[in-house]
Amino acid sequence: MRSIQFRRALATGAVLVLAAGLAACGGDDGDGGETNTAGGTSPGEGKAECEALTEFGDLSGKTVSVYTSIVAPEDQPHIDSYKLFEECTGAQVNYEGSKEFEAQLVVRARSGNPPDIAYIPQPGLLTSLVNDTGAVVEAPQSVADNVDEFFGEDWKAYGSVDGTFYAAPLGANVKSFVWYSPQMFNENGWEIPETWDDMMTLSEEIAGTGIKPWCVGIGSGEATGWPATDWLEDVLLRDGGAEVYDQWVDHEIPFDDPAVVEALDRVGSILKNPDMVNGGYGDVQSIVETTFQEGGLPILEGECALHRQASFYAANWGEAKPDVKIAEDGDVFAFYLPPTNDENGSPVLGGGEFAAAFSDRPEVQAFQTYLASDLWANEKAKATPDGGWVSANTGLDVANLVSPVDQLSAEILQDPEAVFRFDGSDLMPGAVGAGSFWREMVAWVGGKSSEDALADVESSWP
Repeated sequence: MRSIQFRRALATGAVLVLAAGLAACGGDDGDGGETNTAGGTSPGEGKAECEALTEFGDLSGKTVSVYTSIVAPEDQPHIDSYKLFEECTGAQVNYEGSKEFEAQLVVRARSGNPPDIAYIPQPGLLTSLVNDTGAVVEAPQSVADNVDEFFGEDWKAYGSVDGTFYAAPLGANVKSFVWYSPQMFNENGWEIPETWDDMMTLSEEIAGTGIKPWCVGIGSGEATGWPATDWLEDVLLRDGGAEVYDQWVDHEIPFDDPAVVEALDRVGSILKNPDMVNGGYGDVQSIVETTFQEGGLPILEGECALHRQASFYAANWGEAKPDVKIAEDGDVFAFYLPPTNDENGSPVLGGGEFAAAFSDRPEVQAFQTYLASDLWANEKAKATPDGGWVSANTGLDVANLVSPVDQLSAEILQDPEAVFRFDGSDLMPGAVGAGSFWREMVAWVGGKSSEDALADVESSWP
């Protein structure tokens, strides 16, 4: 949900994301800057689990401030994951979560009072901070080395601006999921589709039983429409591949390029087809009236069979049915949204956070290095006993994740064939990504043609 908060901040002008400066998806990522040390003997000297941090010396009595949008109770697993760092280095981490994070971070950076480390929820905000404030510090070599070892090139690129590497990836989420009922599938002999055509054939088979195969909700208050933008982004990434997707996000091709029109028409074969939607709620128009939180819940009552939504949707099942079992043999589970062709690998749409620093003090660089390591990824997984967190860090042991959905997400993110791309609307100028794109998707569901809806978004591009 932090991505929605960020989009709202964009929509109100709280954060200026400059799309023209968004070089995070390409170019030379560069190496890290100089690594600083404090000297002396590290408290972790001789301990195997501390080996990667001893080079920073004795950091006893030093403090590192961390500022994030993650507030109670979700903050505690993060705080707990820092214990090993504090034991190894002697430094203390002071955590501050704020619901006003996106707006206040820019204010603090501009006023000369930034935190040591900030968890940046989107590459666009990182670019804005680098270009507008000049306060972000280049990541040290030790962080760059960890990212080169444990993350794919796509992830390092998203933490870079104009060829300079600033921020290591932290947590991630996968949006390319379709939720379903394993029990319903077993009872009807349905199988998980491996291609888009298979999925459409399955949808038609389900419709033939009298059940509307898909249930959808794109309502989200001021942000109504964003779930439909995710549909388009996921399909365009599959149809056109990463190159076309990047060109579209960076406005190197028009928003209403024929490839985008074709992708939206493919989405319309589900969302605007009365035979396909809207299970449990009504006709096509009910998609707008249904909140995204409620969107998939009819699956629990057998009123629909499929719901495309991100990994973070897992929390909504538990709120609707406290004893719900989310597992491959449970009440609900998810499968990877299948590709539309064989040409573009295994596209994954998602989001994540990045750790950016505003100081190069040894204790800050040590903490950055820890956060970019496999060590922290596994400590964070073990500190999150209720699930709901995952990382694209390839050093993360999937067995340390307790949630089957988190485990599935990690396997998808760690797949060497996976082509990861950030949610496009989060990378576009606020007037588009948090404005006209949302509005035109609502109008499109209401009957507007793909050509007209996308052309109107194109005309709004600043």
